[in-house]
Amino acid sequence: MQGPGKHSGGKGAEIVMGMLICNGAMLQCSFGVAPSTLMVLPANKVLTGTPTANIMDNKPMVNILPFGMCSSMANPTVASATAAALGVLTPMPCVPATAAPWMPGIPTVLIGGMPAVDNTCKLMCNWGGVIQVVNPGQMKAQK
Repeated sequence: MQGPGKHSGGKGAEIVMGMLICNGAMLQCSFGVAPSTLMVLPANKVLTGTPTANIMDNKPMVNILPFGMCSSMANPTVASATAAALGVLTPMPCVPATAAPWMPGIPTVLIGGMPAVDNTCKLMCNWGGVIQVVNPGQMKAQK
């Protein structure tokens, strides 16, 4: 299978893209110890039976819920706990800090006037974590 946005070649070539992510999609942060669930408010539009995400569904504690414990030294709470433990890495509770939108988004598919998010998009946490989609929240039907 080819990656998103690639042509399969030949006559009648079609563009293959990733699956749109929707409410309930499972996410994982590179510095988190547990997966989290994406919460998409129904303000956008409903395309998959549940609300589908756009690049602005990045609000901490609204759309992006905690990933258990955080182990990023860029996180001030982890850094101070580690310093107090004489340099032994001490994970602290995750509080997502996602200021930037999902990247890169799908500019050809607009949801609520903003580019949609598929399972290949990433979200950056201010503490250095990369949040990616583990399960888009919908399944592809088999032909």
